Amino acid sequence: MAYRYMYEVEIKHEGLNKYRVVKGSDRYVVEQKANTQLKQWEEMWRKKQEAEKKRKQRDSLVKEKEAKKELALEQTKEAEEKLLNIENTLIYTLNIDDKIDWESLKDLSDFEKPKPSPPSLLHLPEEPIKSSIKYQPKLNILEKILPSLQNKKIQDSEELYTQDYRNWEEEKEDTIKKNEQAQANFEIQLKRWEEEEKNFIILQTEKNVAIDNQKENYIKALPTAVIDYCDMVLSNSEYPDEFPQEFDIDYNPDTKILVVDYSLPSPDKLPTLKEVKYIQSKDEFKNTYLSLTVENKLYDNLLYQITLRSLHELFEADTVSAIESIVFNGWVKSIDRAKGQEVNACILTVQTNKEEFMEINLEHVEPKMCFKNLKGIGSSKLHSLSPIAPIIKIDREDPRFVSSYAVADSINENLNIAAMDWQDFEHLIRELFEKEFNQSGGEVKITRASKDGGVDAIAFDPDPLRGGKVIIQAKRYTNVVGVSAVRDLYGTILNEGANKGLLVSTADYGPDAYEFAKGKPITLLNGNNLLHLLQKHGHKAKIDLKEAKKQLMDKERN
Repeated sequence: MAYRYMYEVEIKHEGLNKYRVVKGSDRYVVEQKANTQLKQWEEMWRKKQEAEKKRKQRDSLVKEKEAKKELALEQTKEAEEKLLNIENTLIYTLNIDDKIDWESLKDLSDFEKPKPSPPSLLHLPEEPIKSSIKYQPKLNILEKILPSLQNKKIQDSEELYTQDYRNWEEEKEDTIKKNEQAQANFEIQLKRWEEEEKNFIILQTEKNVAIDNQKENYIKALPTAVIDYCDMVLSNSEYPDEFPQEFDIDYNPDTKILVVDYSLPSPDKLPTLKEVKYIQSKDEFKNTYLSLTVENKLYDNLLYQITLRSLHELFEADTVSAIESIVFNGWVKSIDRAKGQEVNACILTVQTNKEEFMEINLEHVEPKMCFKNLKGIGSSKLHSLSPIAPIIKIDREDPRFVSSYAVADSINENLNIAAMDWQDFEHLIRELFEKEFNQSGGEVKITRASKDGGVDAIAFDPDPLRGGKVIIQAKRYTNVVGVSAVRDLYGTILNEGANKGLLVSTADYGPDAYEFAKGKPITLLNGNNLLHLLQKHGHKAKIDLKEAKKQLMDKERN
């Protein structure tokens, strides 16, 4: 049985010329995997930039003879390290714990935007006091003697106080307004910040809950979760930048067989520089490369090592014993020299069970002999890129899916859908939910007609909240639907690794059916719900159970 990836994200890195489609059944897990891959690429790019920077620095010194000697020695050392890393491809992984650290996938960062600070409010101006000395008239001798002059001085003082008080009131009012505006702006900024922090925490929590859910689904060995987990394991494996490190994975929960289609590096991605010498008399560098024989042997050995290494990583990381056997198909993209076109050929394939493989001491094996001992299939010269047939090939097309046909436009308010042909009824339900799920970009496919109440349709919903794989069962019943039908649906949900199940019936459900569905990812839609959904999408019909019983009985008699 093949399982669809529900979410996928295309990521690329222009500098490294890397491209990959990250797939999975949960949007947040896919995003986390994509972010992790991008970080790895960024780190690769940083190292590459540093190396380029050092190279340029060295180039600036090549005018000096000794500097050129040092450069040749350094380049030789780098070449030797690259070749040594290729030779130790398998050994490298043996000291690494390949199990997924779920906590490391979570977003545990703090909300970085600083919280707005309260405004510094302006002080209110000091209120003029009439009894203060400023507003007391200072009378000279003449003013004390002459009342007219005295009154004039008193009036001037009162006018000064009046003007100052009026100015104070205006300044006070202006200050209050400025403070109120500053406080209002602060409260707006604070509210916006609190909303942003809240949204950050909500999204962060959703992502982390998605990781926890993915972990729980993996612990339960749900097929899509097992595939996602194995995808992460292989993604975490470090290889040279030039290697494609692309793969497709499928898993059969019935047989516990994992199938991996793995893109191996083509021969031109292999480092072949062996030594760099500086010829002082000619003031030039001379590069020595691996012979073609050694290069071919190194390439073949590398592919065997990648195969054994990938098997080891997947089996070691399988903490829930979901995998009993792995089929590893190694594919290589290359240019067909005869036609000048790119081809992608499977050049090696092997199947091994966990118990057998984990007994192998990989530290001391000869990779090709180990591969052959596992009954691996491939040309004796892998570098010839001779295509072979995979032991098991990944097929993303579910053989249960069949072509659908339209029914909804042919029904009317006089049609009793409880008495319609059972196959037409299933296609009607498929068509109805296709319209419902299409609103969020979903897809609904109908399965082969069985008339046995199995999986009638499967919806693939990309919605981040309600999304995932949804099992839809259609029951054209004239009697109350019992709990057994709901139990069957729940079992199907678990077997299919689905997120939710919908049971649609022309009749109603018994209390035991509703009780069983409580707390489970099951939605029960009765006849009234069905008519409402039809009406929502512009169709009218009727449900008359008594009339349907009579019509169905008449059909059986005839």
